[in-house]
Amino acid sequence: MKLTALADVAGLAKTLPQADQAALEAARARQNSLTKPPGSLGRLEDLACFMASWRGVDRPTISRAQAVVFAGNHGICAQGVNPYPQAVTAQMVLNFQHGGAAINQLCRANGADLSVIALELDRPTADFTEGPAMTEAETLAAMQEGAAAVDLTADVLILGEMGIGNSTIAAAMAAALFGGEVAAWVGAGTGSDSDGMKRKIAAIEKGLARHTDLDAMGVLAALGGREQAAICGAVLAARAARIPVILDGFICTAAASALYSADKALLDHCLVGHCSAEPGHRKLLAALDKRAVLEFDMRLGEGSGAALALGILRAALECHNGMATFGEAGVSEA
Repeated sequence: MKLTALADVAGLAKTLPQADQAALEAARARQNSLTKPPGSLGRLEDLACFMASWRGVDRPTISRAQAVVFAGNHGICAQGVNPYPQAVTAQMVLNFQHGGAAINQLCRANGADLSVIALELDRPTADFTEGPAMTEAETLAAMQEGAAAVDLTADVLILGEMGIGNSTIAAAMAAALFGGEVAAWVGAGTGSDSDGMKRKIAAIEKGLARHTDLDAMGVLAALGGREQAAICGAVLAARAARIPVILDGFICTAAASALYSADKALLDHCLVGHCSAEPGHRKLLAALDKRAVLEFDMRLGEGSGAALALGILRAALECHNGMATFGEAGVSEA
């Protein structure tokens, strides 16, 4: 799937795979035949049925879980929105590659293969207070790079990000896409103090005033970054291959929200791994009508919450596939 224009995204949903209703009903029937009261495993049952509907089989398994972290740098950092220098993005990419970050440990613990994609770190996007962060061509190129990173043999895809300044990007995109007071979308990110928060809010308000009357993908180009565009490309490529996606926290979810705003159906195959401690994330989940798998007061990024949620998803499938039915166990049904 290769996009030639951002305007094409809005019409994609009708051409992409939909949830397999037959597999979903078969999975639900299996859940109701297992040795437990119906519904007693709560959301574990829902997760198993969700996987069945997108993998197209009543008893799905996870043989390969892929995790991808996209990294990018942002021109908005010129406005003093982050206490760390942009060099930290490349330094953290090296840390990921050497196995020293939280995401490395969580992927190992939960059985995911991790790759890190650095997106032109030596060429930050433009400062969105002065003009669009990216041209349409730059946005499409980053989306294509994201799509190309998806392993089409994976059974589930975990998405994360790294980029100094990207909590400002996330808040700007959320405010542009869903409205409301800018301050309600803004959090401390990597540790901004009160003055830093004021600079973030001021930069976002200036950007929103400059970039008006945009459609969803126009917001991605004007206010987003390369890692946000890459996340969107990966989400679309996964959908085309019927691969369910676990989004990470506020920044990752805000990136994917551009797709939701283009067409709500484009995120039907996506779970949100956790509800971030960033204050805007809960508000964003409400706008997307999604409930996170976990709520652990995390706000690290990197895909960390999504990788942790993979363990819950694996547990859901172990119960779904491994439990005996009433008939198999010789247990009387009500």
